[in-house]
Amino acid sequence: MKSKRKAFVLNQNCVACGTCIHVCPLSAIKITNGIYAEINEEKCVGCGKCKIACPASVIEIKLIEQNKSELEAS
Repeated sequence: MKSKRKAFVLNQNCVACGTCIHVCPLSAIKITNGIYAEINEEKCVGCGKCKIACPASVIEIKLIEQNKSELEAS
């Protein structure tokens, strides 16, 4: 098993300000329905820039376990 860092948004507290979108180097974030930020797990590398920039502090970086078959597919 290998761990991979990914960002996640606590949607219920997101204010949809868009700050995270502007700091993401991989364009992995979009605002959904004008209500909350959504992070594309395929694009996100877990750099943490969005977490640092978020004025509402609703982004978390978590370690995600990957099994061998997932690693071979990527």
